[in-house]
Amino acid sequence: MTMPQHPPLTPDDVEVIEKDTPFRGYFRLDHYRLKHKLFEGGWSGEMSREIFERGHAVAVLPYDPDRDEVVLIEQFRPGAYAALASEWFDDGASPWLLECVAGIIEKGENPDEVAKREMVEETGLEISHLTRLYHYLVSPGGSSESVFLYCGRVDAANAGGVYGMTDEHENIRVFSVSADEAFAMMEQGRFINAMTIVALQWLKANRDTIRTEWLDK
Repeated sequence: MTMPQHPPLTPDDVEVIEKDTPFRGYFRLDHYRLKHKLFEGGWSGEMSREIFERGHAVAVLPYDPDRDEVVLIEQFRPGAYAALASEWFDDGASPWLLECVAGIIEKGENPDEVAKREMVEETGLEISHLTRLYHYLVSPGGSSESVFLYCGRVDAANAGGVYGMTDEHENIRVFSVSADEAFAMMEQGRFINAMTIVALQWLKANRDTIRTEWLDK
């Protein structure tokens, strides 16, 4: 079935009636009153929405093609703590999440530079090659946040220990597992954050290609 043709809609097809910022703390909450053009023509009614303005982020899956190992981190996440209070998670679920490396892009920073900086801060490892996978919106129904997702080549021989910026309340455990073990953990539901699942799915589909590419360098 072919999708019907329709002129692409753009930000110019949105009218912001009013925007204000009712809360500004560690993160920011903006309130919009807006309307937008409809597929069938004309305009929607006025919408009132709060948007969580978290900024934009980088996430990196550290991979060692020589050892065929993935480096993972474990850390406490306040949002996970709040979410796990709902009925939708098992009693054994933990707010300490298994993740890949991630960090916020500060004003004036380049995503590639942030990826390398965060790798050192969170794992003590350096990236020798960086492959950008995707740039995606995290939760576009209520947040402006997007993530630049990478796979980064590292030497996992000495991966381990506890890292993080203490002034940012980071307490990050670093460890490595074989790629196959990471894929098994994914199938077992051990990862409950999207960036890590997306990155591991990419690696599972592209492991042979990326190993050939990186090992030839």
